Order: sequence, then C-alpha cells, then structure tokens
Amino acid sequence: MNQLIAPYGGALVNLIDPTQAEALKRDALSLPSLDLGWRQQCELEMLMTGAYSPLTGFMTRAQCERVESAQQLDDGSFWPLPVTLASRQKIAAELKPGDRVALRDGEGFMLAVLTVSDVWDDSGAKPNEIEPNKTEPNKIWHLGGAVEGVALPSHPDFASLRATPAELRALFARRGWRRVVAWQAHHPMHRAQFEFCLKSAIENEANLLLHPQVGGDITDAPGYFGLVRSFLAIRERFPAATTQLSLLPAPPREASACALLLRAIVARNYGCSLLIAGGEHQADGNCRRGEDLARAHADLPVAELADKIGVQLIAYPRMVYVEDRAEHLPESDAPANARLLTLSGEEFQRRMRAGLKIPDWFSFPEVLAELHRQSPPRERQGFTVFFTGLSGSGKSTLARALTARLMEMGGRSVTLLDGDIVRRHLSSELGFSKAHRDINVRRIGFVASEITKNRGIAICAPIAPYRQTRRDVRAMIEAAGGFVEIHVATPIETCESRDRKGLYAKARAGLIPEFTGVSDPYEVPEKPELAIDTTHLGIDEAVQQILLKLEHEGYLR
Repeated sequence: MNQLIAPYGGALVNLIDPTQAEALKRDALSLPSLDLGWRQQCELEMLMTGAYSPLTGFMTRAQCERVESAQQLDDGSFWPLPVTLASRQKIAAELKPGDRVALRDGEGFMLAVLTVSDVWDDSGAKPNEIEPNKTEPNKIWHLGGAVEGVALPSHPDFASLRATPAELRALFARRGWRRVVAWQAHHPMHRAQFEFCLKSAIENEANLLLHPQVGGDITDAPGYFGLVRSFLAIRERFPAATTQLSLLPAPPREASACALLLRAIVARNYGCSLLIAGGEHQADGNCRRGEDLARAHADLPVAELADKIGVQLIAYPRMVYVEDRAEHLPESDAPANARLLTLSGEEFQRRMRAGLKIPDWFSFPEVLAELHRQSPPRERQGFTVFFTGLSGSGKSTLARALTARLMEMGGRSVTLLDGDIVRRHLSSELGFSKAHRDINVRRIGFVASEITKNRGIAICAPIAPYRQTRRDVRAMIEAAGGFVEIHVATPIETCESRDRKGLYAKARAGLIPEFTGVSDPYEVPEKPELAIDTTHLGIDEAVQQILLKLEHEGYLR
C-alpha cells in the first residue's frame, strides 16, 4: 500500500462550506430552532466532519428500517446502525417534510441547518397521525434530512488534540504514513493493552493512532477528562515517530458487533486500515473481548463485513501476565505450567474504590495517578445521603442529626438540603402538584450532585415519593460520586400520630389535594442501601446505624 486507504464510499464528506456559513446564519433568523444535547452534538459533529462518510445527513425512517433489516444504505453499500436526530422538544413534533430548522448548542450557538425529510416517533407514527392534543410531553421524535453545516461544536478543552478526518489524513500524509492501526479507547490503557497495541503495530508494519472516544460534556458527562489525561500520561511510553494521539468525538454506544462495524467505518474515514477490536472491560453490551465476536454473532459475519468495509480487524485476545517471563501474552500462547496472573475489570474497580494497591504488572504508575485524581478512593469521594419517606416519618430529624455528627467528625464540608429549606430558598415558586414536587426533587438532586462532584457531603431529606424520579436522581449523583438511599420506613399510622400541623387530617378531609400517603401514592424504594423504621428506634441509634453503613460502604474511615 503506497497511500492511505480511501474514505468509505470513495470521498470524504465535508458538510461545512465556509462560503455559505453567513448566508445560513441569516436564514436561521427566520427558522425555528432545536437545541441539541451533547450526544446529539457528537452525532452532528461526526456527520459534518465526514467521520460518518458517505452520510450527508440524518437518516429517514425508511432508511433506518433498511439499515436495521438489511444493513444497507440506499445505494446498497453496507451500513450497520441507524443515525438519526432524536429530540423531545415540542418543536420537533411540529416540523414536517420540507421544513428547515436551525440546530444550535445549549447556548444558542449556530451549528447547522437541517432540511427535514421525515419526522416520526418511536412507535413509527408521524405527527399528523396522532390525535390533536394527544402528544406526550416526553415523547421522542426522530428527524431525518440533509445537513448544511455552519460550525463545529465548541470544544474549549484539549483543543490541540482534536483533529477532523481531513486534518488527521493530512497529518498522516505529511509524516509519510501509509498504513495505520487504530485503538479507539473508551477506557484508560493499562500494560496489557499497551503491549498488545505496540505488538500489533509492529507485526503489521503499521503506525499507531491512539483515538480515545471523548463524547461527553463539561457539566453533564465530564468523565472523559480523566481518560484524556491518562492517555497524555502514557503517550510518552510510545515511540513518538510512529504514534499519534488524537481525540474522537463519537457518542458512547453499547458494545455490539454492529457498533464495532460502525467504528471500523469511522476508523477508515480517519485514514486507518486496521482496527483493534476489544481489549477493554465492558460493563454492558454483548461483546466482552475481540475474540467474543465470532462466537456471539454467528448470524452476523463480522470479519467478512469488516473486509467489505475495507478495514482489517485485529481481535484482542484474553491476555494474561506471565510472571516467569515478565510480560503479557495471549493466554493461548502462554507456556505450559507457567504462573499466570490476571486482574478482572470488576476487581480493578473494587481496588480503586477502596484505595487498595494495584499490582505493578497491571498498570503504569502515571496512569494510576491520573485515575486516582479523577476518581479517588471512596473515603475521599464526595457522597450524598438521600432520605426518603412519608411526612412525619422522621426524615428531617435524622438528616439534621446525621449532619451534626458528620460535621463533628470533620474532613469534608457537609450541606443539609432539607425539604423545607429547599422549598424556602430554591423552589419557593413551586406548589405541591405532582409535577412541581417532581421538579423540586430533581432540583435537590442537581444541587446534591454538584456538592458530591466537589467532594463534599450532601444530606437530602425530601419526601421524594416517585420511583422514577429517585432513579434519575441516583443516576445524576452516582456520575459524580457516592449515593446512599435511606428509606425512612415509618408506617403511616405512626406518621399521623406525630402530625402536629394536622396535615394528614386536612388531607383526609379533602382540604389538601394530592397529599402523599393519603390521596397520592408513595412508591416504596426498591433497593435502598438502608431502611429504618423510627417507630421504636431512637435518633441516636438510627444515626449510628447510618454511620456504620457509611463505614461499611467505605465512605468513612
């Protein structure tokens, strides 16, 4: 091969025409707008830069169905997964084929104009097929159509490491690279991956592109910062003349054979003719290692389809550390009777959370240092204690007592977010309807997640009667640190007997509508970390149970 592999489909798509940008911005002044979340911006960036060549826009419903059933584009070429623009915004349901809509980031910055070809929901229905006033507020609408780019999403972070397919191809050409193997990483690289990547490049007489996937957001999904810093740390161990580090703005996808084949197309568009498949711990999906592909997807000939794409897949094997030889090898190549060492992804995460030693043979000290900066052991993490229960169950009393005990102990800042306090200072304009109570709990969750992210302790004590809201709050906070849900499971009879304000009596008389436990349900937590009934339990005893639980989970030492 005397030149780089051509883009998939023969030509690299570029949807941004600088000569048309100002005209598009003027047109957009009279167009409706869609604000895109970070995942949508990632998909748009992949389209506009040509990473998804030969696509020139988001797929229509018919195109998606053809991809899902036959893995084909309109011209018959292979394509593994649909690429659509999904939106919950009301304006999406009001669009119709032929309309143009401005696509903007969360701050209103103009990114592109979409000429709509199709609009449909998850059930396949189009807006005009749904009865008037029957549109669900959280329904997801999918938009298909051609994209005219104005500008790429703004990335104030790691600007020097970001390159479009065209820029990276030009760099490869200047350096005389003709054959490139890609490592598209979701997770930090440890010694086994490092050795396998080097070996793969050498054996295939190829250069190496380290291409960590950094689809994320500074506020909503900042985990990629630690990933990039870990690659900056390990980059010095690779030969500079044959290795390039660049960032891939792809959105995260569940591991699957189809997702792997889409990654192969992306690799080709960036100028890579080889792609290492597998090699990372995957908590979800059905592809755990590169070697799993052939077994798990007998109905999908992955290697054959990769050849059709034009990219050679290098399957990452099960790697073991051979102590006698002080190196990592595929398990099938390990000498008989040799002492073999492994460390599972789950065990690695457990040790990181607990602050336990990671063996020297498993990773590099500079990589571990970056990971500890990003996710310190639990005893140094922020966390949230989230009390939930009926009015009068003892939530607020327990929350105040626990806050006092934790402040006595010191070491972290502690913030009490009691329901009444939050109502007074953060949600004074809200009433007590189901919708408003839901908004109030989500606000508490957001504030708690910010406290947790900054390694403080948030103590929350709302009623929080709805399971889905509590699940969403948990997900929000666990992305930043620890979350401990405590169900104050005091029976309603006890709660009513403690009711000094007479709220239960008023609710039963119909004077207070939608009162939790009387005229509105309280959905009992499914798997709280701790359940406490304060009927016959003193405050000091209850707080001690909570402190012991926090110690057991590793948050206190």
